[in-house]
Amino acid sequence: MAELSLLADSAGSIPTASVIARKGRTDPALFIGSGKANELKKVMEEQEAELAIFNHPLSPTQQRNLERHIGRHVMDRTGLILDIFSQRAQSHIGKTQVELAQVRYRMSRLVRAWSHLERQRGGIGVRGGPGETQMELDRRMLATKAKRLENELEKLQRQQRTQRRARNRKDVFSVSLVGYTNAGKSTLFNALTKAGTYAADQLFATLDTTSRRVHLEGVGSIVVSDTVGFIRDLPHQLVEAFRATLDETIHADLILHVIDACSPVAREQKAEVEAVLEEIGADDIPRIEVMNKIDLMPQTFTRGAVLERDGQGFPSQVFLSAQTGLGLDLLRSALAECSQMTDRIRVEHNRAKKQMAPDEFLAPLPERPETAEFNPIPNRSYLSNDT
Repeated sequence: MAELSLLADSAGSIPTASVIARKGRTDPALFIGSGKANELKKVMEEQEAELAIFNHPLSPTQQRNLERHIGRHVMDRTGLILDIFSQRAQSHIGKTQVELAQVRYRMSRLVRAWSHLERQRGGIGVRGGPGETQMELDRRMLATKAKRLENELEKLQRQQRTQRRARNRKDVFSVSLVGYTNAGKSTLFNALTKAGTYAADQLFATLDTTSRRVHLEGVGSIVVSDTVGFIRDLPHQLVEAFRATLDETIHADLILHVIDACSPVAREQKAEVEAVLEEIGADDIPRIEVMNKIDLMPQTFTRGAVLERDGQGFPSQVFLSAQTGLGLDLLRSALAECSQMTDRIRVEHNRAKKQMAPDEFLAPLPERPETAEFNPIPNRSYLSNDT
């Protein structure tokens, strides 16, 4: 619910109250049942709220019934995230991806809402039998628009592939930043590249992929790309539509998985990112975990910036603060090391992937020591299983 409040705030709404319902199964008509719907209606009237946001996907029928029952607008989690994305997209490809996701979302939510347009007459003039319903006309219109957007997106993807092939011919080492939204990816990207891209303490501050060259001492130039943040229950429409943006991650030589080290739900956030990486086919790419924001928890991260290595001696974790610059030198040295041994890392990673034990996630923050000697999180190598 705290995350939903942040999402609503990012979309421009002001959360005024929350209502929690506990049910063994959802109500097919109202999702939450008539009693809880009456409670929600009363709370909204008292708070003079104009919009009810549900932290779950709603069917078109449930959304329509809820709006009629409480007399207010209703939005589900998927619609809220789509609304944020539509506000934040800046590039042409980003706007196209969001628009395609919105069209697919609307196609799944067409409901009968035009009783006065029950059927359009076919034939010449007013003669002929019943024609298409308004809903059928809208569905056909949206399908045509979706096809146009898909073709346009494919054209943009071809341009991206051409640019990527040009980089590959020059053997440029590519690094992709991924992570849960608001983990600090854009801040880290700016700290590494001096790019000056927009970064803010809010969910989905940036959507468009930005790539910049970074010069590393003794190695030369590499390409670092900042990507869209992930989130729990990321709408499937967005995962499909944002293939063009996520292509930079799929074809990267190395992934920097940025994790908010001071988040109490860091383990769950890491699992969500790993699930999306697996869904898009990027789970076999070597990666380094970047434990960010250690400056916000100095009593826990008493040793400050640290570079951890796995059993093979390769960099596996870097504890740093992108905001203050603490530990950036360690990350740069890790990137230079990985750039010099790209082929070896990939071979070792693919071999180790078959041996890694499942469910190796971050320990919850309350279990970490707040005093005494620093006890770093156990290594989870992207190359081999530490035994």
